[in-house]
Amino acid sequence: MTLHTIGIIMNGVTGRMGTNQHLIRSILAIRNQGGVVLPNGDSIMPDPILVGRQEQKVQALATAHGISRWSTNLDECLANPADQIYFDAQTTDRRVACVQKAISAGKHIYCEKPTATNLTEALNLARMAAEAGVKHGVVQDKLFLPGLLKLKRLVDGGFFGRILSARMEFGYWVFEGDWQSGQRPSWNYRKEDGGGIIVDMFSHWRYVLDNLFGPVRAVSCVGVTHIPERVDEQGNAYKSTADDAAYATFELEGGIIVQANSSWAVRVNRDDLLTIHVDGTEGSAVAGLRECKTQHRVNTPKPVWNPDIPNPFNFTEQWEKVPDNQIFDNGFKIQWELFLKHVVCDTPFPWGLLEGAKGTQLSELGLQSWQERRWVDVPELKL
Repeated sequence: MTLHTIGIIMNGVTGRMGTNQHLIRSILAIRNQGGVVLPNGDSIMPDPILVGRQEQKVQALATAHGISRWSTNLDECLANPADQIYFDAQTTDRRVACVQKAISAGKHIYCEKPTATNLTEALNLARMAAEAGVKHGVVQDKLFLPGLLKLKRLVDGGFFGRILSARMEFGYWVFEGDWQSGQRPSWNYRKEDGGGIIVDMFSHWRYVLDNLFGPVRAVSCVGVTHIPERVDEQGNAYKSTADDAAYATFELEGGIIVQANSSWAVRVNRDDLLTIHVDGTEGSAVAGLRECKTQHRVNTPKPVWNPDIPNPFNFTEQWEKVPDNQIFDNGFKIQWELFLKHVVCDTPFPWGLLEGAKGTQLSELGLQSWQERRWVDVPELKL
């Protein structure tokens, strides 16, 4: 049995998502379990080096988690042949230049999304990686949520019959920062810093819809900045220049219609922060982050509209829970394990930089639809 140690340059993991999901719950969790075990008994052991622009922050993070390797010099890290993978969790506006450097250095690429602030740069990254012959992947974490895995199980099993439509509700109230601190960084609400819910969430909705139901073919979108002023981490008021809510309709291949509301200015009255309600000729389902419930056509009630009497139905009790039937691991960790296997064993990994570019494409077309107040077609992307 062989232990395959693989060095990973982790750039930008001092942020909330990078620290919690990628470092602690993915890479460190994989190390603590003894690596990624392969079918032949071999295992892959990730060996991270943390990279950041602020020496004090990156050193403190490394020390807190017992990581011996850290640096503020990306070029030196890229020069080390033992570090085969470059991972980027920086803000989007810093990503392209660093990923380009890493590709030029012959590193395999794994990065957060959006992969770039515009489609041209996102496609250029995908082409550059393909021409360099390096392996590459983009985080598609929501595909590995228990609720969406159960929903995918229903789709693949033919539960819905012909899928007609879906309704997606995502969001929660992000405090303005004046009397309670906000749960998201202030740059999210500044367009000039790469912020905006369309840029952020449409990159998720693209891979969710493409992988669950079929390719997105057209979009109609309206964005709004509901909260015009917020207070940043230093207590300074600033103008919100980016959209904090988006109301969109997507048309998918085969005629499936998806309505998707995304908002950081909504108070939650639903089962989860994200719910996806799917209706088909044979049945319907509602999936959240972890749970999924169904209603088959034979169990569908027959309500009659009558506002003159109290509603006789308890609709929420008329749904059946989809069982777990398996142990669900952290979605970020699952995808990290798949990418490590892809690098070491050349196992398939379908979520490359072109998939990341598709997310950026949908964000751009959503913004275009909002600006021009019309439907916009989503052309097929190719390298």
